Order: sequence, then structure tokens, then C-alpha cells
Amino acid sequence: MAAVFRQLCLLVLTEACYDEFFVKFNFLDVPCLRAAVSKGLGLAIVGGSILVKVPQILKIVKAKSGEGISIIGTSLELAAITFNVAYNVVNRYPFSAYGDGVFLLLQTAIIGALVFLYGGAPQKAALFFLTIMTVALTLSSGLVPIKFLWVLQASNIPIVFAGKMVQAVANFKNSSTGQLSAVTVMMLFLGSMARIFTSIQETGDPIIILTYSVATFANGVLMVQVLYYWNAPATKTKKGKGGKSKRE
Repeated sequence: MAAVFRQLCLLVLTEACYDEFFVKFNFLDVPCLRAAVSKGLGLAIVGGSILVKVPQILKIVKAKSGEGISIIGTSLELAAITFNVAYNVVNRYPFSAYGDGVFLLLQTAIIGALVFLYGGAPQKAALFFLTIMTVALTLSSGLVPIKFLWVLQASNIPIVFAGKMVQAVANFKNSSTGQLSAVTVMMLFLGSMARIFTSIQETGDPIIILTYSVATFANGVLMVQVLYYWNAPATKTKKGKGGKSKRE
């Protein structure tokens, strides 16, 4: 049992911190406490990310519609996630510092594909998904120079902001958040906020920290919109036959 306990503890503790806590019984060691909280929080975020966009996916599938989902905003978000994952992988940062990005990449690509699929373009849906996966694998392979990946990571700052604001503008114009999932938006906001702390602790990389700071602000804007437009129907209409207005 002692060996099992040690192995479980080492998931969030270094060997030195394990000894500090359970050999010296110094439970007030601040650096080790911060490291343990960061590692535990990072793993919790990774675990939560496995399902973070599932409510969004299920909502789209149930409605058989991608109404309210901006494909431009989704594409920009995918670019940001891809660049971030590749930059972390090549720098060999701990998986707990970026693992959520791997699951977010897959789920966001599915959302984009579903928007095309329910928009009547199944071939575009397949091409969209395969293109995203190919680009992600190529950038993470180590074949791309780290300096170029740094530039891509730095570009995440305007990309993340622009992607979220495109969605925010679409929500404002429609006076509705369409098929956006409140649960997903809330989890993304809380996750990006927690990532500021874990990035400071586990990577200390300024460009990653700044990226998550901007993402937190942008996700916060969407969260406010979801709350403001709660239960509000989309108001965007177009003229049907006979001059009657019908919802798009």
C-alpha cells in the first residue's frame, strides 16, 4: 500500500516534495504546496477537458443545426489551440500544462465539421476535420523550427481574441447565442483562468501566460452574453414567399 500511495502522490509531487511532505512531515513548504496545487489543478483541467465541449456537440446534434456557431470563429479558435499544443509539445512542457488543448482540439474540430455537415456540406465537413488533424500532427512532429512555433504561439494572442470576438459579434447581431452551450462556455472561462496559474507555475513562459490571460477575458465576454441572452430566441430573419418573415 505504501508503494501505491507513493506512486499516486508522485503524479502531483516531485520526489523532493514527496520527501518534504511525507518523510520530513513539513506540510507547510510553500514551493511544494504551490507546485502540488498547480499540478493537481492542471491534471483536473486535462480531465475536465475530455468532456468540456461534449455538451456543445450534443446540442448541435440534437438540434441538427449549427445555428449561432461562427465557422470563422471556430477556425480561429482551432488555429490558436493547434499552435499552443504544438508549441508545448516541442518544448517538452509537462502534459498537465497543455493536455486539455489536445482534447479541445479534437472536440472543436468535430464542432466545426458538424457545422458544415448540418449546413448540407458533408464533403467540406470531412475535409475540414482531416485538414485540422494533419496540420496539428505536422506542427507537433518536431520538424518545424521552434522559432517559427514561437511566432505561431505569439500570434495566438490576436487569434484567440479575434476568434472569440467574431462569435461575440454574431451573438450581438442575432440577439441570441444560438446553439452555444452555457456549460461549455462556463467551463472554458474557468479553465482558461486556472491555466494562468498553472502556466506561471509549470512553464513560466510569458507568451503562454499572456495568451491564457487574453483567452480568459474573451471567454468572459461570451459567458456574459450567454447569461444576458438566456432563453432569448434568435431574431435574425429573412423574407419567405408571400412576404412573410421566417427564421433562418
